[in-house]
Amino acid sequence: MPIDEDVLAAAFELRRPRLRAVATRLLGSTAEADDVLQDAWLKLALADADGVDDLDAWLTTVVSRLSLDVLRSARVVKADRWSVEAWEAAPTGPDEDPAAIAAGNERVAVALLTVLDLLSPAERLAFVLHDVFGQPFDEIAPLVGRSPAAARQLVSRARRRVRATEEAPRADGRRARTVVDAWLRAVQEGDLAALLALLDERAVLDADDGSSTVRLDGAARIAESARTAAHLASHSLPVLIGGRPGVAAVLHGRVVSLMAFDLGADDRIVGLDVLADPRRLAGLDAGTLADGR
Repeated sequence: MPIDEDVLAAAFELRRPRLRAVATRLLGSTAEADDVLQDAWLKLALADADGVDDLDAWLTTVVSRLSLDVLRSARVVKADRWSVEAWEAAPTGPDEDPAAIAAGNERVAVALLTVLDLLSPAERLAFVLHDVFGQPFDEIAPLVGRSPAAARQLVSRARRRVRATEEAPRADGRRARTVVDAWLRAVQEGDLAALLALLDERAVLDADDGSSTVRLDGAARIAESARTAAHLASHSLPVLIGGRPGVAAVLHGRVVSLMAFDLGADDRIVGLDVLADPRRLAGLDAGTLADGR
C-alpha cells in the first residue's frame, strides 16, 4: 500500500533542516538550497517510497546529486573569489598600523568564506559530506563517480586547501609577499629547483581560460609548466585576489591573467588558481593594481 502523501510530507519536513544544511554548505546559497529541496521533494513524491529502505540516506543522495548538478552547470563565479586589489608593500618595522592589521584580518575572513568556491564540484561534495556531515566514503563514491579510495583522495586534497586558508598569516603579509616575489623571480629565471622548493609536492593547479579548464597535480608538473611562462611573469605584479596572495599579468595595459596562491603552514604553495578568461578579466583596471608594486 503506497505511503500516504501527508505521512511522506511529514517525514520530509522532519529531515528538512539537515537536508537544507547539506545543500547550503554545498552551494553557498540558501536560495539555491531551497530550490534543490523543492526538487528533492518532487522526486520523493514521484518515487516509490515503499521501496526506500533508508529515507535519510536516499534523501541525502538526492540532495547531493541535485546540488552537484547545480555546481557543475554554474556559469557565474562569485565576485569575491576573483576580486582584485593592489598589494601595498608590507611595513618593515616591528609595529604595524592597526588599520592595516584590521584590513588583513578582513581579507582572511573573506578568503575563509569563499574557500569552498575554490574546490572543484567533486571535491566540494566529498569534503562537505564527509568532514561536515560524516558520510562514509563508500556512500560518497557513487555520488562523485569515483572509487571510495579516490573519494578519500578528493577529501584529502580539499582539506589541504581549506587548511591552507585557515592557517594563512593574518596580520603579517610579509611572508606571503616573500613567497609571491620568489615565485615570480623563479619563473622569470626558469629556475626549476627554486620552483620545486616553493611548491608542496602535492600541490594542485587549476586553470580556466574561458573555453577550457586544466588541472595539474604535483609540484613537478606545475613547476615544469611554470617555466614556460617567463614572459608573462616579467609583466606580472603582486596583488591580493579575494584576500589571497596572487599575481596579475598585465600586457599592453590590460590584465590578461590572474593567479591566486594557497599557502600551507610552512609557507609552501599547496594550491594555485589561474584565471585567463578574457571576458571575466575585461572589467579590471590594470592602472589601479600597480600601486603596490
